[in-house]
Amino acid sequence: MSAHPVINSLASVLSEAHILTESKRTEHYRSGWRSGRGEALAVVFPQTLLQLWEILEICVEHNCIIIMQAAKTGLTEGSTPSGQDYDRDIVIINTLAMNELVLLGNGEQILSFPGTTLHQLESSLKPLGRAPHSVIGSSCLGASVVGGVANNSGGALVKRGPAYTELALFARVTKEGKLELVNHLDIPLGESPREILHNLQHGQFDKNITPTARKASASDYEARLRDVDANTPSRFNADTSRLFEASGCAGKLAVFAVRLDTFAIAKQEKTYYIGTNNPDVLTALRRHILSTFKYLPEVGEYMHRDIFDIARDYGKDTFLSVKHLGTQRLPKLFALKGRIDALLNKQSWLPKYLSDRVMQGIARCFPAHLPERLNAYRDLYEHHLILKMSDNGIAEADAYLAEFFAQNHQRGDYFSCTAEEAASAYLNRFAAAGAAIRYQLLNQRHVGDIVALDIALKRNDIQWVESLPDSISQQIDKALYYGHFFCHVFHQDYVLKKGADAKAVKAAMLTLLDSREAKYPAEHNVGHLYKAEDGLAAFYRELDPTNTFNPGVGKLDKHKRQCGCC
Repeated sequence: MSAHPVINSLASVLSEAHILTESKRTEHYRSGWRSGRGEALAVVFPQTLLQLWEILEICVEHNCIIIMQAAKTGLTEGSTPSGQDYDRDIVIINTLAMNELVLLGNGEQILSFPGTTLHQLESSLKPLGRAPHSVIGSSCLGASVVGGVANNSGGALVKRGPAYTELALFARVTKEGKLELVNHLDIPLGESPREILHNLQHGQFDKNITPTARKASASDYEARLRDVDANTPSRFNADTSRLFEASGCAGKLAVFAVRLDTFAIAKQEKTYYIGTNNPDVLTALRRHILSTFKYLPEVGEYMHRDIFDIARDYGKDTFLSVKHLGTQRLPKLFALKGRIDALLNKQSWLPKYLSDRVMQGIARCFPAHLPERLNAYRDLYEHHLILKMSDNGIAEADAYLAEFFAQNHQRGDYFSCTAEEAASAYLNRFAAAGAAIRYQLLNQRHVGDIVALDIALKRNDIQWVESLPDSISQQIDKALYYGHFFCHVFHQDYVLKKGADAKAVKAAMLTLLDSREAKYPAEHNVGHLYKAEDGLAAFYRELDPTNTFNPGVGKLDKHKRQCGCC
């Protein structure tokens, strides 16, 4: 197959169809979702856990860099190479083919293989009346379960907190340079790596839930969220209390499986749409609900009027696709779109981002898609909150909101959504991030780059609406704010004016956030775009003392380390 010894060794494990080496064929896997790319000796697609182990053995033996990759939905270049300054050959291991899912007990817990997707998990649990940590609509389409754990991702579900578990099966390289398999699933699977992986792959183990002292979710998050006077954020990527082996590892381990809690689906849900021109109204709502309600919300999503407009106008095709096609087909369609874009963008005679232009044009042919009351609130109010309560929490919210707005009727209003209005509100919010990118792509003649931040404010921060100095605001075409309001986690996308220096603007933004004691990133992880805080950097070095896995993440070194102390 090749004269290269690594490729020859990989060919002894995988078929030719599961090893890519040509630059054109590997480009998609070497390129980040929004930005970043690098070179790779090969991209490989193991079909079984044993093949994954054997590939790791080959890479370690030949002193290769290993980059673990699943759905590649991350926004900070965390699962692709970045730049050309690596000191060893890179092998990208794509894990999506290993997508088995094992239900434990009656579905109260699950075992996820490295390629299992969130959609697959949600679909498997729904008939059992259970739900995963995140659901489609609260995080990326096509995202993998293990990817969420590895990046302690959050989402729109208020009570769940970051994806977290202390129960995992993973491979690591020791400071002596030896590959070892660690079984911390608290499920007996055997002794040797091959025995463990064979038994797991073939389901040869007890699927009852065995008692364990290890956590399979962030079970303390509700109590943390209720402490509205705390001087720290509720969740953020560098929180050392949420870093444990696979949880937060950012690809510094090769994760074979994770064991996670699932959650009972609510029997009844009700959505409220709240509008105001005074952010203090939403502050009062948040603090009262978190500190006094017996039952916390399921969802509490914030949108500013400007991102409402962008999502409505530039996310219409996403809205209609999810509404009419469902979520099952969309991950493959988005992956296909990415490959088509990579091909078409190389043709100089074609306009850039042709697929986006075509989809935008088609969407405009459809009639207005948002319900009348949502559009009316858009005209009336600058700040919007989508609040979902469930079961016993519904009566609690009904009584409080009626009383609150009777006393504050001049400061805002709310309505109880119909099923169609609720679905439309969530879909418009879900389309926001992609819509911001679409706006920037299709208006590149008139606007500059986009600076996308996700930040965590302190739980006691009253001034959550950002006030930018003129030196920054004068360089911005659109400042777009949306996020997970009760968690005080916000996504802030800034489309810059033509000619603005994106790096300088971002640096100024981060300095401003530092002065507010905010944490960033909140849930997209550092990738290659953010510097890891000291605690996070120490965690990475502890997991991967030789810098074999995903070097350079968190803006750390890319060179090989000979021991864990350097």
